[in-house]
Amino acid sequence: MTTTTPLLLITADPSHPLAHLALRYARAYLKSAANSHDIEDNDTNSTGSSDNATTEQPLLNVFFYGDSAHIANRLRWQSAEQIDLTQEWKNLAKQYQLPLPVCVSTALSRGISDSENGTRHRLDGDNLVKGFTLVGLSELAMMMQSNCRLIQF
Repeated sequence: MTTTTPLLLITADPSHPLAHLALRYARAYLKSAANSHDIEDNDTNSTGSSDNATTEQPLLNVFFYGDSAHIANRLRWQSAEQIDLTQEWKNLAKQYQLPLPVCVSTALSRGISDSENGTRHRLDGDNLVKGFTLVGLSELAMMMQSNCRLIQF
């Protein structure tokens, strides 16, 4: 049976309600998928064939594009009464081993850089949050090439 891995294409600025909705969706989906995945693993283990861990698909693909790149800015201040989307995405990524790719060109155009791009483009420092990675649009294309359901926030 072929499974469809959702791809969350997040384009909303962190202050926009859609950015918060994307996080809530990802949380709910991952929790549900992990629970059903545990059931499938238990079924597989009982039959004795479970050596496909290296070819296992991710539960969810995420890609930060456009204004959502601001979520990956470690210098973005967050008031105490608002949800810190950056920290919440980091927590979710740690819990589910979820990559957090950010489009490099949209990040750089918004003043967000890692050390490698900072050096390459002669920028004064870097400010990418640890856990996020700057990637090219080819990463998004590869995610879309596989059997996926695209959901944009």
